[in-house]
Amino acid sequence: MKKILAFVLTLTMVFALAACGNSNSSESDPSQDGSSAAPSQTEPSSTPEEKPSSSENVTQTEEPSESETEAGSNALVVYFSWSGNTEAVANEIAAQTGADVFEITPAEPYTDDYDTLLDIAQEEQASDARPAIAETVEDFAQYDVVYFGFPNWWGDMPMILYTFLDNYDFSGKTIAPFVTSGGSGFSSTISAIESLEPDATVVDGLSLSSSAAAEPSDEVTEWLSSAGLTE
Repeated sequence: MKKILAFVLTLTMVFALAACGNSNSSESDPSQDGSSAAPSQTEPSSTPEEKPSSSENVTQTEEPSESETEAGSNALVVYFSWSGNTEAVANEIAAQTGADVFEITPAEPYTDDYDTLLDIAQEEQASDARPAIAETVEDFAQYDVVYFGFPNWWGDMPMILYTFLDNYDFSGKTIAPFVTSGGSGFSSTISAIESLEPDATVVDGLSLSSSAAAEPSDEVTEWLSSAGLTE
């Protein structure tokens, strides 16, 4: 009887140990229950841009300060304009340099009729006329640079420009000529200016067609730089 009881206990312990082993095997292998556990992936967190604290310096675009130099204070734009083309260039030069402006205005105004004007211009050239100028420049001696502008009339400056050159002393000054034309450019006017003002320095001039004179900003900027008229 004792042997039978001992045998039953032994079988009971064997079955208990077997059942325990099967239970541990199921927990360690997820494939046993048909599930597939994919490894988790960590999404990178989106970090908002940091705002500078009140104690940090924030770089800001500042308005450029006005130049302390007096680059334009000793320069004068002198010009004659009949159609408005030369005036547009003169105003652009003044805007970019800060120069003073003097418009050469005839004491006896020219006609508004183009064909009649052509005849008058030819007559003035033939007679080497010196048309009177209505106004005068105050303290011309103070200027070191003179921007000198005119249209090309019959291959020359309008004769009223010769009047101005005769009336003022350009000795020691820099003359920066500019001209507007239908395509003739300066013709022989540069040599004429150099001949009349031998004690002045005449730099390379700016020649613009009538169409280019309407929007002269870029051409004026390039000219001023190439001629050494701006810093």
